[in-house]
Amino acid sequence: MPMARRIRLDLRRLILALAILSALVTLVNALHAGYRVQREQLIHGTLESNRVYAAKLAAGTEAFLQAAMQQLGYSAGIIAAQRDDAALLAAETQRIKFQTRTFNTVLIVDQDGVVLTSSQHDDLVGRQLDSVGNSEVLSTRKPLVSQPYVSTSGRLVVTLSHPIRTADGDYIGYVAGSIHLHEANILDTLLGDHFYRDGSYLYVVDREGRLVYHRDEHRIGERVSGNPVIDAVRRGESGARRLTNSVGIDMLAGYAPITIAGWGVIAQRPAEVTLAPMGDLMADVLWRTIPLGILLMAGIWWCARRISLPLWKLARHAREQDGPTAIAQVTAVRAWYFEVENLKQAVLVSFGTLQEKIGLLNRETSTDPLTGLYNRRGLDAVLARWQQEARGFAVVMLDIDHFKRINDGHGHDAGDAVIRTMGQLMRDSSRATDVLCRSGGEEFLMLLPDTGLDAATAIAGRLRQRTETHDFGDVGQVTFSAGVAVADGSEVDARRILKLADVAMYMAKQQGRNRVVATP
Repeated sequence: MPMARRIRLDLRRLILALAILSALVTLVNALHAGYRVQREQLIHGTLESNRVYAAKLAAGTEAFLQAAMQQLGYSAGIIAAQRDDAALLAAETQRIKFQTRTFNTVLIVDQDGVVLTSSQHDDLVGRQLDSVGNSEVLSTRKPLVSQPYVSTSGRLVVTLSHPIRTADGDYIGYVAGSIHLHEANILDTLLGDHFYRDGSYLYVVDREGRLVYHRDEHRIGERVSGNPVIDAVRRGESGARRLTNSVGIDMLAGYAPITIAGWGVIAQRPAEVTLAPMGDLMADVLWRTIPLGILLMAGIWWCARRISLPLWKLARHAREQDGPTAIAQVTAVRAWYFEVENLKQAVLVSFGTLQEKIGLLNRETSTDPLTGLYNRRGLDAVLARWQQEARGFAVVMLDIDHFKRINDGHGHDAGDAVIRTMGQLMRDSSRATDVLCRSGGEEFLMLLPDTGLDAATAIAGRLRQRTETHDFGDVGQVTFSAGVAVADGSEVDARRILKLADVAMYMAKQQGRNRVVATP
């Protein structure tokens, strides 16, 4: 099974990946933060709107109830002055009912709870009321907004009543206006539907937590418990809060009390409806962000390329095998920021050190450690290069005469000293372009580029004379025998030229040593 190809990571990809990741994280965080902020603003705005709306309706209802109580109080004064005039009492109940259409039914009741007149139900006249509302009014004997109760006629009602007193202050009954909660009434007109048609609604509770007004008329009169908003408004508090209603819907509610009646108005809206625009809002933000995001990604890519390009070039050139070429390429890299400049200098220093070590190693492997002249390896390299260039040259091959006697008579250290001195004499007698070599033992070679036979023979002769007259200390006089051969540019076999020089050298030894013999 072939090995999965590894993904090559380089600095540009890493910078780009990191920058893109950072940009995406920042974008996601910004969108998330924006979503949270917008969400909280929508929730807060809805809560505040419902609080203000509930407070406004509560204030309006409060003003209405106070006006209604004033109306009943005015009528109580008229009734007290003419309580024995049945026609007048009947006319007054009709006037109260139809003047403002505040009440569904208007009653005048004496101090014993007996109905003196009714605006709607003649069968109640002369009857003694036994309802909870009647008992409450008779017991308190003061202006009162009752709690919801079931009237004698079987209706769920709320009664507004005002006591009737004589000029002397004697209590002689009360005048009351009833609001039938399950029928069309003034609360419907006053409160009406919530301004929005999106699941928002209003309801009113009394001080016992019973529903006085609700959009679902079947729930009117129902006692609600466990609702923190109702508990708060029953305590006379106003405000706004988020809650889950009795059917499990997340609602945003505002609430305010109606002090005169001990009631509370609650305006609420489903949180889901409030937050519904968030999806479109965030989508709009995202679409508006995409063009800028694309530009940002392009800018990040360009910056990543600019930052990584010098490092990429340094890394590529650092792998080059050709030292001088690599140094030239590294030198040409434009290092436009601090780290790359330092790295470039470090690479150049490393290349320089490496080249020095390579040169030293090459010299050590191609030079003779005793004399510092080329060895056979170095000689072969030079010959190969000259042969490739078809370069003409002369060869002087020399051998120290009777070297074995020097080693045997004076020791190997003295022999090594003679070898070193011979190498130095060769340097002193040669040109900068000449190649000097110790080919082995006491044998030496001089490669003289672009040199003819006569010139090469003359150079070898001068070296022989200089060696013969040099002071070698305890060793005494040292001489050598040399052979000279020449290769012109057409010569292709360097070994044959060396062989010719070798033959000429042995001819010099056979002819008595301390001489130079040139190959014809």
